[in-house]
Amino acid sequence: MSALKEVKVPDIGGHKNVPIIEVLVKVGDTVKKDQGLITLESDKATMEVPAPFAGVVRELKVKLGDEISEGDIALVIEATDETVSSTKPAVQEVAAPREADSPAVSEEKIVAPVAVASTSTPVTVGNPVRTPPVSFDADALMPANVPYASPAVRVFARELGVDLAKVKGSERGGRISKADVQQFVKAALETGVAGSSGGSGLNLIPWPQVDFAKYGAIESLPLSRIKKISGANLARNWAMIPHVTQNDEADITEMDLFRKKLAEEHKDVKVTPLVFMMKAVVAALKKYPNFNASLEGDNLILKKYFHIGIAVDTPDGLVVPVIRDVDKKGLLELAQELAVISAKARDKKLGPNDMQGGCFSISSLGGIGGTGFTPIINAPEVAILGVSKSQIKPVWNGSEFTPRLMLPLSLSYDHRVIDGAAAARFASFLTQSLADLRQLLL
Repeated sequence: MSALKEVKVPDIGGHKNVPIIEVLVKVGDTVKKDQGLITLESDKATMEVPAPFAGVVRELKVKLGDEISEGDIALVIEATDETVSSTKPAVQEVAAPREADSPAVSEEKIVAPVAVASTSTPVTVGNPVRTPPVSFDADALMPANVPYASPAVRVFARELGVDLAKVKGSERGGRISKADVQQFVKAALETGVAGSSGGSGLNLIPWPQVDFAKYGAIESLPLSRIKKISGANLARNWAMIPHVTQNDEADITEMDLFRKKLAEEHKDVKVTPLVFMMKAVVAALKKYPNFNASLEGDNLILKKYFHIGIAVDTPDGLVVPVIRDVDKKGLLELAQELAVISAKARDKKLGPNDMQGGCFSISSLGGIGGTGFTPIINAPEVAILGVSKSQIKPVWNGSEFTPRLMLPLSLSYDHRVIDGAAAARFASFLTQSLADLRQLLL
């Protein structure tokens, strides 16, 4: 005879209101004895509540994010017949509601044991019997060996695939902060050291060591300081941000005619296509605010200002100065400011404040060439626009092909924040704005 049994939260070391970070089963799942049901996370460790018997999950009393304490009911399991027969007679049984043409069942309250392990990357599994979150021995359970970090930092480390046992805490008492995890990731990227466990995340093999002189003449040149700094940042951004690139073309025929007219009227100002793109980007950011944002833990920080970073090619490498309050400036003012800050970049006179506070970046290769590329997002931004060289192309206008000046655009975005449909709409709005500058006045 089957029985419905309540599984309660057992002794969890005196902790109260412990958050649930994983619900490992759903109603209708068949579970085996000792299979993980839910995972709790205190300040010191993760604690997995396993099934005390085999059966079928009939009701979940908790959900992801709930906080529970010792004695709280987690779920109800309909035990198998063999489990019922092995249950001690001393356990009280309570009659459960009958269903048509089904045998009577009873409900029994069971307190499950709990498995405790130091926090690290969880193992992704289905309904079969779970393995512990990480491999560990008895020493790993000693308080002195458990990484000292808050639940938020543990979740952050888990998302990056970082084993907190390998991270040194810089805060009081050796507590690990998000900055410590980020520094660990950066060091792993720079050195190629395996920074994660379980074969996931940043499990990098060593960089190949080759004696190039064996094969012919060589010359060794040191990297510039800019390339060292930007290289480390780009490697981090590429590894940590799930990049997707949306490609499109904008018809800038009318825009370019207007630009040339402005240049003739204001010969003292160099009016480039870039200033029009900056204004179009700001209009798109206003319409789609998720692109004017930064991801901070589980929160999306939406910015109410519009500072645009412009990638500038210099003899020492790429730098990205920021032009502030683009929404409040006209085309000629932006053209003048762009000329000044580009000169400062090439003359190595940019200060730290000149390269901080950007919301969105533009990387233009239009003066060089190309039909498209994948620009790397400038963290903590969530998107970047790549611009290639415009070309005259035949475009069908409904009755005939006409020559139009087409500009290739490549929009890279952070897929954790922006989905493909939103990116397509952003790019479409951007191309429409560049094709018809009157859209910017609406």
